[in-house]
Amino acid sequence: MPILGIAFFTAAIVLAFVEAPRLRKLLAVGGAAWALLLIGLQAFVIGAWCKLCMIADPAAILYAIAIFTGASTLRFSWWKPVAIAPAAAAVVGVLALWTHTPPPPPLPPGTPAFVVDAQEPGTVTIVEVVDFECPYCRMMQAKVHEAIVKSGVKARVVRHNMPLPRHAHALPAALAYCCAERQGKGDAMAELLFTAPEETLTAEGCEELAVKAGCDREQYRRDLPLAVGRVAVESIQARASGVTSLPTVFIGGEQLVGAAASTDDLVAAIHRAKH
Repeated sequence: MPILGIAFFTAAIVLAFVEAPRLRKLLAVGGAAWALLLIGLQAFVIGAWCKLCMIADPAAILYAIAIFTGASTLRFSWWKPVAIAPAAAAVVGVLALWTHTPPPPPLPPGTPAFVVDAQEPGTVTIVEVVDFECPYCRMMQAKVHEAIVKSGVKARVVRHNMPLPRHAHALPAALAYCCAERQGKGDAMAELLFTAPEETLTAEGCEELAVKAGCDREQYRRDLPLAVGRVAVESIQARASGVTSLPTVFIGGEQLVGAAASTDDLVAAIHRAKH
């Protein structure tokens, strides 16, 4: 979206010095229509307002009004950009400060280090300690996905592996997830692992799921040794932090244990983490 905006306003500036009235009108109509669409999306779909969008979108509409009310072609003079540059830099600086993302609220004392390290400014981070064969983890996964959509809050999910020894297919699934995540296919792989029949989560079955998720098979096989180390470390970290039951979910610094939490409970926790 920023790239489209920069391209539009750059074209508008260039055309301001070119005798091309039809092209300017075409650009103005397209920009105004797109701006109205984005304003409508924020008002009626997203339910939130972007500060910079509410500068850029009205500016595109005002540009269209100026063009259709007879704005004339400008003559280029070298001194004008030099004179305008300091004012433009000041405006950009003010906008940068105005839209600066505030630091996230501090996590409560005792929050596990792997949860603290997973946090990302500007978004709610949900850390799931998971076993892909665990039926309760599977139930929680569906609730977390629904809660993110229902909350309307920008959120991301980080999965921390803790395959339980009593689940025969949990370790192959955890290894498969780590390999897929290294190829940027973590979310797609998690969805497949959580929904596949438990008995199919063998080493061979997980490899086929990885290919289905879009992974390169040879790269997947090469990454397996690294995945073994990662799963071992994550399991030790989770147990050392006091995680004994699955699923365990951290939303911000709030810990929820077990699958009893409802979708509404998760939505409320997401909103608390946001603030």
